[in-house]
Amino acid sequence: MRDAGKVKRELKAAQGFGLKKDKKKRVHIRVRSSRSTKRIKRRSALFIAPSMLGVLVFFVIPFMVVIYYSTVDNPISKQFVGLENFKLVLNNAAFRTAVSNTARFSAIAVPLSVVLSLMLAIVLDMKLPFRSQFRTFFLSPMMVPVASIVLIWQVLFHNNGMVNDIIMHFGMERIDWFKSTHSTEVVVLLFLWKNLGYNMILFMAALASVPRDLLEVARLENASSWQVFLHIKLRYLSSTILFVTIMSLINSFKIFREIYLLTADYPHDAIYMLQHYMNNKFRNLDYQALSAAAILMSLVMIVIIGFLFLVEDYFGKDVEG
Repeated sequence: MRDAGKVKRELKAAQGFGLKKDKKKRVHIRVRSSRSTKRIKRRSALFIAPSMLGVLVFFVIPFMVVIYYSTVDNPISKQFVGLENFKLVLNNAAFRTAVSNTARFSAIAVPLSVVLSLMLAIVLDMKLPFRSQFRTFFLSPMMVPVASIVLIWQVLFHNNGMVNDIIMHFGMERIDWFKSTHSTEVVVLLFLWKNLGYNMILFMAALASVPRDLLEVARLENASSWQVFLHIKLRYLSSTILFVTIMSLINSFKIFREIYLLTADYPHDAIYMLQHYMNNKFRNLDYQALSAAAILMSLVMIVIIGFLFLVEDYFGKDVEG
């Protein structure tokens, strides 16, 4: 019979060998996993590289050039002037008018676009008759070229147009819509008609994704339609509201195209937008003022969009988990 101590030593040695073997196996698996992760990262980087190159060439580098132009007196002499271009732009009366008009237009058009498109989506979500025709009416501007839309607006709101004929029939005076303070109202209507359809489709898709079991529970609890909308639907719509608001805000800054086709380079003072100021500076080759104005507008947009993200995060965090 073998010595008990010798048996214990053999058992301990066997356990140590097993532990070493298991440790080597874990290390080997960890090394294989690390190599696999690195290989996946390299492949992902290869797929992302073309997009990153496009962003670098068409967005990052041009923005760096804009920043450079905003700090020199002109692109030829290239003398550094610091913030002088920004001071000149901020003291320019045309720039202040353009900023005021653009801010006023966005403050009116963007909330109206979001609220009206949400209301339309809720109405269409009720399975009303003729909902397909109703949806087609608001989506039709997306299928029509901008020039055709502008032509329709000229026919409606020209000094001798259809709208003036109608209001004169009721004893009112003729209004020169494009050359008076009423031009803002015309442009807001154009913006709404052009963008409501797209926003409405986004809201309809978001409403369709609201969990039906929550709506059923709310009905069983005798919750009113307003309570269901406020406490359930609105929470699940928060991310879509953010997206629609940002897109509407961006589109409100791009309304220059329609205004330009309606009124050319120098419209009435009420609809002289930031894009008019920048377009005129570009035509005059005043790149330093153009660059300074573009950077100021970018900073304002970053602040506004950052604030919208914070609001959405506050109201939608319990939905997203």
